Amino acid sequence: MLVRRTKIEPDQLITFQVNDQFITARSGESVAFAVLAAGVMPTRNNPVSGSPRAPYCLMGICFECLMTIDGVDNRQSCMTPVAEGMVVHSQYNKASLERLDDD
Repeated sequence: MLVRRTKIEPDQLITFQVNDQFITARSGESVAFAVLAAGVMPTRNNPVSGSPRAPYCLMGICFECLMTIDGVDNRQSCMTPVAEGMVVHSQYNKASLERLDDD
């Protein structure tokens, strides 16, 4: 688990919701950092194998941090700053082998 080295001062406090629980974060932190610091794991699963995934690079390169943020799927949580009242959900997708016909 990621641990903050400094205390969050009251004037920096942001509260938002992750998987139906309320999380506090520091203003300016990314969603990925805040969920890691709160111990929310996994943040998504692999759509093919179903294996649990979590933020990895924290700089927008690996796409392991994809979450549903304010109703929008596949948002990079490491590139999204926390906002008061934000609603975030882990993504649990199933792979589909169904093919769409172009009749």
